[in-house]
Amino acid sequence: MQITSAMKMVSAAKLKKAQDAITAMRPYAEKLTELLQNLSATLEGDTGGAFADQREVNKVLLVAVTSNRGLCGAFNTNVIKEIKNRTQFYQGKNVDVLAIGKKGNDVLRKTNNVIANHSSVYDDLTFDNVAEIAQLLMDKFVAGEYDKIEIVYNHFKNAATTIVKTEQFLPLAPISGGEAVSSDYIFEPSKEEIVLTLIPKSLKTQLYKSVRDSFASEHGARMTAMHKATDNATELRNQLKLTYNKARQAAITGEILEIVGGAEALNG
Repeated sequence: MQITSAMKMVSAAKLKKAQDAITAMRPYAEKLTELLQNLSATLEGDTGGAFADQREVNKVLLVAVTSNRGLCGAFNTNVIKEIKNRTQFYQGKNVDVLAIGKKGNDVLRKTNNVIANHSSVYDDLTFDNVAEIAQLLMDKFVAGEYDKIEIVYNHFKNAATTIVKTEQFLPLAPISGGEAVSSDYIFEPSKEEIVLTLIPKSLKTQLYKSVRDSFASEHGARMTAMHKATDNATELRNQLKLTYNKARQAAITGEILEIVGGAEALNG
């Protein structure tokens, strides 16, 4: 009970920092995506370059974002279950897995083809380190190694609730027309150049947001799991204390009866 209580407090402290990081980042990521969509909507033809290449899906890469440590309830199990569901969905196609997190790698390597494990990214969770993984994914897609790449991770809603999400990373989803950017704007350099520069940055930000989301969700899940474990341990302790007190009381009563019985026998 003392151990789980301590772990709960540690996770609560780490959760605050992780929650602040993902909350501060979301508006930036959303604005970048909105800017990219607005710009692309005003352009004609294919604006995504190699990243928007819609090919027949034969080879799929699933990026499983889990944690390096356990004791966080169904946090990792939910992602692993979703990866297996996606594998079933793409049945008959060549499906590989790239793991970000030791727990996902340990389980999925038994049933899936895990091409790499980037669990060390949690040792120093920075944009630059995650961007290297995103660049690797982009290179594999452009080289034609995979026709589709998806990210499976836990989306952080609050400390008690996480939602397993599957997002398409590549190819870029076709961008709808929507509202065009006002023609009063002067673009320097050209719109096309801006869009092609923004796409890699947007993809790197998308993966970083997913890993940050998962990191915050992990601490929330662990805090909740340790809170429940502490409650269960407290209940177990109370039951054991009651059982012990009953046994002690029975032993004392037995001893008193023996003393009284012996004294009566002597008097007799």
